[in-house]
Amino acid sequence: MTDHQALRRRQDLPRARGRGFAWVAPLLLLAGITAVDLNTTERFRIISWIVLVPGIAAAICGVWTTAVFSVLAVTVYVLVDHAWPKQYQAGLPDFILVAFAGVLAVLACAVRLKSERRMLHMRDIAETTLRTVLRPLPPGWAGLEHAAVYLAADTEARVGGDFYDIQPGPHGTRVLVGDVQGKGLGAVETAAALLGTFREAGYHETDLATVADRLETRMLRHRGHTVALGRGDGDRFATGLLLGFPPGRTDVVELVNFGHEPPLAVGPRGVRALPPDHGLPLGMGELQTGGGPPPTLTVALDPEETLLITTDGVTEARDGDGEFFELTAEVSRASTTDPAALVAHVRDGVLRHSRGRVSDDTTIFAVRRTP
Repeated sequence: MTDHQALRRRQDLPRARGRGFAWVAPLLLLAGITAVDLNTTERFRIISWIVLVPGIAAAICGVWTTAVFSVLAVTVYVLVDHAWPKQYQAGLPDFILVAFAGVLAVLACAVRLKSERRMLHMRDIAETTLRTVLRPLPPGWAGLEHAAVYLAADTEARVGGDFYDIQPGPHGTRVLVGDVQGKGLGAVETAAALLGTFREAGYHETDLATVADRLETRMLRHRGHTVALGRGDGDRFATGLLLGFPPGRTDVVELVNFGHEPPLAVGPRGVRALPPDHGLPLGMGELQTGGGPPPTLTVALDPEETLLITTDGVTEARDGDGEFFELTAEVSRASTTDPAALVAHVRDGVLRHSRGRVSDDTTIFAVRRTP
């Protein structure tokens, strides 16, 4: 177990003033059983209940602590049982039970700790994958205020097929938000491939249309590679929004829509949806009229407006009656254009509407130019 994992594990245990006190529970149980047995009549002998002490220790303490309580349980059992007249003693059968339970408790504790180490290792892997796909973005990155919330449908996996990133460069700042079709590691791998291409093309390419074309090509190449491996991902696609904030322009935003829900522009004068261009998802460019990626739109955007982009985990969230979440109405009630507050408001609305159960990976992303 690494130092980081050990620290996290210690933080999960009950602590007081920096010291663990998980051992208090089995100690109190040991003392309580002993006191009751010694202060009741022979008709209420409960010293054999001391078998519970190493079991409790195995569930919340370490191996050595469990071993100590196992020895204590056997020792106290012998002392207390022999304090009674011989005709009232529990005798050898219960002694064997307590001793055998102590051995089993030590073994069970070792198995538990091994499983915890494996679980913590897998959690570290999942968090590393999440930071790779959805890398942390510095505040005010590339002249943009931004905020994001990601809710994975698979809470154990912690990461899915939704992705987003901001890439500054000499030709302006580019933003990509998308959703890979399907779930599982295949969707995560596809998202990572698209983000890798975006981070390079978004920096080097002059035109946003060229960045879009590179993303389409990368999707096709990745899909061909997985098919060659026999993984059957030949029909995988991804919806997405590619945004460009041109240098020297504060009144427009460039937009390429790969079959994604159009973003909402939230400003002091209300909420409006940016025009969709009915583009096809990444991986379906050959079906697009004229071939290639969707056209690049240049849309007027007030400097005070915040762009809100969500994946279908938001728009397809249902309540108990099967009603879909009304995103525009919820945003209209937000009374804020701050990206962080806006994202938090939508997140709370989605969780409230779906009663805390998201059936699909859910991303809520907001961005605006820094004042």
